[in-house]
Amino acid sequence: GQMRPHETRTETFGGVSVRYAYLSQRGYYPDDAHKPNQDSYAIEHNFANRETDAFFGVFDGHGRDGDKCAHFVRDNLSKMLAKAITNAREQQNASSMELSKEKIHDIILKAHTQCGMRMNIDQSLDDSLSGTTSISVYLQGQRNRITINNVGDSRAVIGRVANSEAGKQEGASASAAMDSNKPSSALKAFALSKDQTPYRRDERIRIRKTGARILSLDQIEGLEPIDEDEAERDENYFRNGGGDGDGENGGEIVLGEEIDEGGDPPRVWSPHGDYPGTAFTRSIGDAIAEELGVVSEPELLTREITPEDKIIVLASDGVFEFLTNQSVIDICAKFTDPLEACRAVVAESYELWLQYELRTDDITMICIFVDDVDSTKCLQGSVISPDFDPKELEALASVESEEEKEDALVSCSQRPVRKNMTLEKSRALQKQKTQAKMNSIRDVTEDLEEDFDIESLYNEKTDEEKARIAEAIRASVVFQNITDSQRELIYKVMEPMEVKKGQWIIKQGTVGDRFYIVDEGSFEVRILAENQADEDGMGGNRVHVYEGSRGNHSHPSFGELALMYSAPRAASIIAKTDGHLWALHRHAFKKITAEQGARKDAEKVLKRIDVFKSFTSDELKDLSSYLCEAKYGRGDTIIKEGEAGDSLFMILPGGNCESVQTADDGTSTTSKLSGDDVFGEEILKGGSEKKYLSTVTATCKSTCWILQKSDVKLVMGSKRKVTTTMA
Repeated sequence: GQMRPHETRTETFGGVSVRYAYLSQRGYYPDDAHKPNQDSYAIEHNFANRETDAFFGVFDGHGRDGDKCAHFVRDNLSKMLAKAITNAREQQNASSMELSKEKIHDIILKAHTQCGMRMNIDQSLDDSLSGTTSISVYLQGQRNRITINNVGDSRAVIGRVANSEAGKQEGASASAAMDSNKPSSALKAFALSKDQTPYRRDERIRIRKTGARILSLDQIEGLEPIDEDEAERDENYFRNGGGDGDGENGGEIVLGEEIDEGGDPPRVWSPHGDYPGTAFTRSIGDAIAEELGVVSEPELLTREITPEDKIIVLASDGVFEFLTNQSVIDICAKFTDPLEACRAVVAESYELWLQYELRTDDITMICIFVDDVDSTKCLQGSVISPDFDPKELEALASVESEEEKEDALVSCSQRPVRKNMTLEKSRALQKQKTQAKMNSIRDVTEDLEEDFDIESLYNEKTDEEKARIAEAIRASVVFQNITDSQRELIYKVMEPMEVKKGQWIIKQGTVGDRFYIVDEGSFEVRILAENQADEDGMGGNRVHVYEGSRGNHSHPSFGELALMYSAPRAASIIAKTDGHLWALHRHAFKKITAEQGARKDAEKVLKRIDVFKSFTSDELKDLSSYLCEAKYGRGDTIIKEGEAGDSLFMILPGGNCESVQTADDGTSTTSKLSGDDVFGEEILKGGSEKKYLSTVTATCKSTCWILQKSDVKLVMGSKRKVTTTMA
């Protein structure tokens, strides 16, 4: 039956003792405040009349009737499956006899297909352009094994003790594996399912056989070129038995690498029109997409549960948009209670969505802690040979590793994790920036910026404090590539902040310069819709609460974007209780990490600009630490001729722009600009009110470094080098 929400349950199914919990969080949709949570889940004990068996499922609906589709599968799939399994057992004349793995797979396959057919004819919902994904686990406790059933792009992940000795200790629980204070988990993440999306070559081939097209939204709108040869490359790859020498994994995610940076994945389209546009290649429902090969047939994996298995997670794709499988297992392993683990993962995902997108997805997860596996309870007999060789599982490793077997079910073709904000989010920030400039609000003082002295921030931390900060920044993309010495410096410059209940930490629309970690206390996230006035002074709708607690090892963070961009805040954060924060200033972070890649390349380009020719490499490095990144879509005007300018721009490789300059006689000259070209530098030459001499427009999706005149002045101010050329 269904359990009451928000409590951890302890159960023993045959030889497997578990504790589990679940959590479902409705997304934040600024344009549709009343959109229902389209995710659903099911948990059944005593499954198919067996006390030793259980069923867990997560369903992520999409489309107008997505919530109804997810509820339909929640209410019907497990019932249909249980009935079919019971019937099959009775037909074997002995209901105590075990069904073979092949028989079980066959039943599961049919149940999913029938569930889809029933949804098609159900009158209470319209599934022509709506449907749901489904990830489920059928736990057969009588023989310590699980069958994972996957339709779509939700995911099942398992955390295992990496060295097999540790798992053999009696009763080594998930949390015991994490007793040490090190910020790296003793558990290794393995995928138990393989996302069915157009990132997978085998799925693309299957889908194209129906005549469907596979393109991203930008390709559909003509903003990105279409790769005409991709279909042929895919076919050749399979004809040659999986090898055509194009990249380590044979181009499995060629589609994804740069497209997904801004959240624009490949989708399935009809040959006759721009619909349905699903970013997954299987689903239950979606009657129109079904004709294009988006079927409800699951991929199945049956394997034994061993003492090394500690944590099983089922979650909708909202969790994996910004977190890797390993990050999810790492977060779970910090907790002794699976409900706390769910809360932490859901909060972390939600926070990342708010930082990189204008909305958040619905996020649902079931977390199962495997406390004990009693192998003596496992039925003996030929039917129960282990269906999954542990060596094979090791070879699968986590999604991040390179050496997966192409033929294994769970190989590296998961959707890439996103590391960038969407174009829309970038545009919204640029727009807010202009407004913020007009209101000239800053939550930092200018003089602080001028003589920013990183050493003045140094304060020593205890090992416990460092461990808490390390936990908080572990899943964050911004800190992923820092060296150990940089990490130590970051600990040093984190400022401790005592806060009082009711205190505003961040105000929406103001420009922010700090990233915050919640050490202790509750903090509300409030958002005012566009053009909504803050009439009651409360900061708008409450969309989330960050809960920090040393006791629960819960240390959420917010304001991450401020470390990368001087950008207006997308939300207000207000202390609900007294509390304690750690704050990291952008200038400190940039000074510590300035030597990283892209900025180094930018230094070479800066050196070519006349005004900076006399700069030493240290001065150029200092200058490059002030660069901010901004994204532009095709047709966006970046600067306008005759307008007062305060920034120069450098195009990053891959970008293309067009520059138009008008001469005194009214004739205009057009020139093409591409990667590493600079424009707008005229504003550095003399005079206080400098105007741009050309209009520059992006001709494709382009990213630019922006260097503000005020920042150039700061760097020069300390050198007094070029004061003659610049007012």
